[in-house]
Amino acid sequence: MTADQLRKSILQQAIQGKLVPQDPNDEPASVLLERIREEKARLIKEKKAKREKNPSIIYRGEDNSYYEEFTATGEVKCIDDEIPFDLPDGWAWTRLESLFQISPKVHADDHLSAAFIPMEAITAGYGSEYRFYERVWGSIKSGYTVFSDNDIAFAKITPCFQNRKSVIFEGLPNGIGAGTTELKVLRTYGETMIRRFALYFLKSPYFIEEASFKGTANQQRILVGYLESKLFPLPPLAEQERIVAKIEELMPWVEQYGKAQSELEQLNNSLQGRLRKSILQYAIEGKLVPQQAEDGSAEELLAEIQAEKQRLYAAGKLKKKDLAHSTIFRAEDGMYYEQVGKTITCINEEIPFAIPESWRWVRIKMLYQTSSGGTPDRGHPEYYAGGIPWVKVGDLTDVEISTTEETISSRGLDSSSAKLFPQGTILIAMYCNDAIGKSCIISKPMTTNQAICGLYPNKLLCTRYIYYAVLANKTALQEQSAGGAQKNINQKIINELLLPLPPLAEQQRIVSKLEEVISVLNRLGQ
Repeated sequence: MTADQLRKSILQQAIQGKLVPQDPNDEPASVLLERIREEKARLIKEKKAKREKNPSIIYRGEDNSYYEEFTATGEVKCIDDEIPFDLPDGWAWTRLESLFQISPKVHADDHLSAAFIPMEAITAGYGSEYRFYERVWGSIKSGYTVFSDNDIAFAKITPCFQNRKSVIFEGLPNGIGAGTTELKVLRTYGETMIRRFALYFLKSPYFIEEASFKGTANQQRILVGYLESKLFPLPPLAEQERIVAKIEELMPWVEQYGKAQSELEQLNNSLQGRLRKSILQYAIEGKLVPQQAEDGSAEELLAEIQAEKQRLYAAGKLKKKDLAHSTIFRAEDGMYYEQVGKTITCINEEIPFAIPESWRWVRIKMLYQTSSGGTPDRGHPEYYAGGIPWVKVGDLTDVEISTTEETISSRGLDSSSAKLFPQGTILIAMYCNDAIGKSCIISKPMTTNQAICGLYPNKLLCTRYIYYAVLANKTALQEQSAGGAQKNINQKIINELLLPLPPLAEQQRIVSKLEEVISVLNRLGQ
């Protein structure tokens, strides 16, 4: 259970009478309601409060059903289907408008200082924090929501309503204030309610999660009448005090729990990240699965790849430059060298770690044909009215991608440097700082913009092994990035990237074991 779920549970338990024990010596809520009615009548007589539009009394009949009697007309109706939960003995159901003055008036001299409180000055959550700006009352008494000390207010607009922007106003300049029109204000009839109990009711899941709204997607407000007609579970006054005391005793512990939980989640995420990196590193160092003699060697695999290149060249599917070949080997002096044609160069400083005898270091350009993408002219809308998935850096996901935010048409493809990559192509991000080196495999033909390099499929290699090997080199690629605020790498850097290459059968075993371990880590992280 998260800290927020725990807060909600505490408030829900509180308004259902399950947070503190009942005391049979408490004056029952039915007597409290009579006192509220008396105080209301007195204020109405003194013209300090308005009459309710449709006052009612809710009671439980001898048949155990709940009834509501409308005092103005004498009408009585059964409301069993409205009762959301059972209440303890001594509690009573009532409509919220029976307990509070709603949107009460405030009278004060125009020259007095007052508080001005916009919505952003009210803190969301489970407390009652806000700040204010001092204004002259005459400048804010019209066109805003008005309130005074001890009034309770809550935001009636989304998402502020769901974020529990609700407060009790206290210590206002001259006891008066005004603010955003998106507030609904409640005022008790004298000291007949514990205001913080009412505030916690307004923050409870029962009040927040059952609300209905009206308006546009970004400007929805609670339906007119929701507040007034909402059933309120009223405890005895003494129990309200005990409930508030218990909530305020528990909330600091919940805060500590939330901080501990957050720290634990950060630690878990950090450990998960380090474990994944460690396992990935083990995989590409040849330490995740044992080597087997029957797998052959990476040298034999590279010979097959070179022979396939020769075949494709003879068939006119490769250019002569694509036949360029480099061989990386370890000499008798223990140093690594790279031979291209007759030129031999020591590359020992490029080799990051030792690999098994049957493996070989190889550059990506020896394994794959590569290409970057392009962006069709934005001035031609018809170039973007097609069904060809067009991949940008933000679309790249873990391992495999099947959808994109945008698509382009065949005309858009033909008009730009974009290429249609076949299913199984490995994509590598070349732009966007921290995203550089992010990679994935496409599950169907797609094209990309120029910020991505594609490695065309090679049927002689295990695509998922190469994907993981590239992923393990993300930091190495980022270290080679250049530029200002928007750093990037180029296709040449990717082509020259060194990868540790095992025999094909071992590539497949590595992937199987690696994904088995990752699956376990995913379950542990849930």
